[in-house]
Amino acid sequence: MTGSPAVPGRPPTVVVLDYGSGNLRSAQRAVARAGAEVTVTDDLAAAAGADGLVVPGVGAFAACMAGIEALRAGPVIAERVAAGRPVLGICVGMQVLFEYGEEHGVVTKGLGLLPGGVTRLAARRVPHMGWNTVAPSPGTRLFADLPSGARFYFVHSYASTDTAVLAEAGALATTAEHESRFVAAVERGPLSAAQFHPEKSGETGRILLRNWLATL
Repeated sequence: MTGSPAVPGRPPTVVVLDYGSGNLRSAQRAVARAGAEVTVTDDLAAAAGADGLVVPGVGAFAACMAGIEALRAGPVIAERVAAGRPVLGICVGMQVLFEYGEEHGVVTKGLGLLPGGVTRLAARRVPHMGWNTVAPSPGTRLFADLPSGARFYFVHSYASTDTAVLAEAGALATTAEHESRFVAAVERGPLSAAQFHPEKSGETGRILLRNWLATL
């Protein structure tokens, strides 16, 4: 694994991984506003060497996994995590970090960096779209300095719901409610993920991204 820790006195370098899915430019702008030097690229060497890697994603789980596999980016993401180098997954970019995703009765293998799977929300109204509050896990770094009741912007029909299996694996699971409880964010060592869109969440999203940059 190439690259080195972020150097004090210079902005951290972040790559937003371009594998054909995600709000690439809005993610780039949001992470830059939070204080990083950001590049959008499909260059795996750059993704390996940056201080931080953002894995975005919108749409279907299977389509996002197909894009990651076509780019052969899965091993780079896994090697970063194994080496203790920060990765942030956003929306479906969070979902593909799990072992599998089930959509319309079809199960697709994920990257397996988080235990469990992603399934359809147990709600009458889907997608879950709009602003919602979250319940941060004790010990969280992502939600530091954010007030109780801070709201984030969600657009999704699927999510992880098994907080027990995440806890058993040593992960911190922040939850939200949409008729039932689901996982809104996960922190496990160098791996962080948000089901909501920090890049669409205004000042609360900027603070969360700033908190993530502080871990680089």
